[in-house]
Amino acid sequence: MWSLLRERFSRSVGADAGMSTVEYAVGTIAAAAFGAVLYTVVSGDSIPDALSGIIERALSTSV
Repeated sequence: MWSLLRERFSRSVGADAGMSTVEYAVGTIAAAAFGAVLYTVVSGDSIPDALSGIIERALSTSV
């Protein structure tokens, strides 16, 4: 009985040999997609305009 359990355990552990490669691939694709979305948001007109407005307000205030 113990040998049967050991054999089943060794088969189930050995079946995940390629799992880390798939996880890295999915993580890389997700990071690339997030980078593309972030680039699209930052390179749009609204972000530079908002940053310019914040800087102008900060420079125009009197202390």
